[in-house]
Amino acid sequence: MTHSPLRDPLVNAVIAKLVAAQQYPADDPRSGLERDPHEYGEYGFSISPEQGDLIYLLCRGIRATRTVEFATSVGMSTLYAAAAVRDNGGGTVIGAELVPAKIAAARHNLAEAGLADYAEIREGDARVTLRDLGGEVDFALIDGWLGAEPSLAREVIEFVAPRIRIGGYVMNDNAEPDFLDYIRDPANGFVSVSLPLHGGTELCVKVGP
Repeated sequence: MTHSPLRDPLVNAVIAKLVAAQQYPADDPRSGLERDPHEYGEYGFSISPEQGDLIYLLCRGIRATRTVEFATSVGMSTLYAAAAVRDNGGGTVIGAELVPAKIAAARHNLAEAGLADYAEIREGDARVTLRDLGGEVDFALIDGWLGAEPSLAREVIEFVAPRIRIGGYVMNDNAEPDFLDYIRDPANGFVSVSLPLHGGTELCVKVGP
């Protein structure tokens, strides 16, 4: 059995439920074709538990109190980040999600896990809703809907990156080529490494302005 650094049995029970329920449609929209996210409202495209454990561990390690994520989906990543900021003494996870059904599911899952007070899910286009983060953030997850270039991941990281504090982390799940071009350009202040998680995870740390 895989060991997890997240030891809260209530949170782990909700995560286990989400893992058991996770499914993907036959016409997987993650192929990169332009499709309407609202047509896939019943599918919780989420990070893996291994990625979630890493999020929790990193956020605990840097004493994160403010994190941001694009996109929330049904709240799998939110559970890990919210548990971390709670266990660090308090804080907020700012999430963005376009599909109302997924927002409702995420809020339900957070409430069931006892973490509703540690997350703020903003409804709408992340390119609008995440513009104002209220100051510096410690950690960002960029895992939103795939599509044509410029990718949404690239568009979001361009305005989120200046809000990441020095020593803060960014995790990207989909390895969009134009996102990687941005994050690997030394001029943008990050260093990164590709990890063999969930088919490829880019982990980035901010080292300069």
